[in-house]
Amino acid sequence: MKPAVLSANLIAQAQLHQQLTREYLITGINNLDALVDGFPRGAITELFGGASSGCTTVLQSFLSSATNQGEYCALVDASSTFDPISAAAAGVDLDRLLWVRCNGSIEKALKCTDLLIHAGGWGVIVMDLVDIPPPIVRRLPISYWYRFRRAVEHTPTTMVVMEREPYVKACASLALEMTQAQPVWTGTHPEFRLLKGTRMRVMPKKPVRKETAAFEALALG
Repeated sequence: MKPAVLSANLIAQAQLHQQLTREYLITGINNLDALVDGFPRGAITELFGGASSGCTTVLQSFLSSATNQGEYCALVDASSTFDPISAAAAGVDLDRLLWVRCNGSIEKALKCTDLLIHAGGWGVIVMDLVDIPPPIVRRLPISYWYRFRRAVEHTPTTMVVMEREPYVKACASLALEMTQAQPVWTGTHPEFRLLKGTRMRVMPKKPVRKETAAFEALALG
């Protein structure tokens, strides 16, 4: 066997072993955890979808699950859109969450994320780029994502990148696409109904799965 082929096989075997032995943090959404086991430690999870797709709901559930397990979490909020009141209502322990507001600056978001990863000690680091215009994020060199992937490898940190469309791609170990959420109404009156909540669907894009995870989120009363 040629050295190049042997080296490629060894790398593939090492990656498979890492995936099989990797630990996961559950999201707190039963259908999603049953499908993907949660979000992996020591790796990047890519969560993407358009407006009203449910990304924020998944994030709040995940942060609630992680902080209530005793994990310290950091949220790098590129557009300063995080709502701590609704997060607390969803069960997030705000005493275990560092909220970094970047006021629309992707440069600050990247720098803060890099500092947090290399500082160590975090169970979860989330970089929220959902409200940064896609043309701006597309211009980022792929080297940023490779740097983040190498930095979280062999650490207990779960890194989550939230976006409108996939940017991390090959550097993500888990990629989940959220489709537009559908409203769920109560009542049968043709002109007057109450919003019960929304029905959401998650499709694993990496690793590719035929199955999808569906769940409902109740509307706030």
